[in-house]
Amino acid sequence: MMIIDRIALILTIIGGINWGSVGLFRFDIVAWICGGQTATLSRVIYTLVGLAALWCISLLFRDDTCEHE
Repeated sequence: MMIIDRIALILTIIGGINWGSVGLFRFDIVAWICGGQTATLSRVIYTLVGLAALWCISLLFRDDTCEHE
């Protein structure tokens, strides 16, 4: 697994935890940490998480089988 795959997976997990928090408790962790949903830092984090999720789609279609001799 490449380092970018791991970063994307971590960001996607963070996004999933944040969405779970919003769904269960109506509490947006990213907005709380960064000063609101419209704060620039929050928007950057939301964008990075979204891009990471798009990257993770490629993980579904990769052939990661290793041939051992």
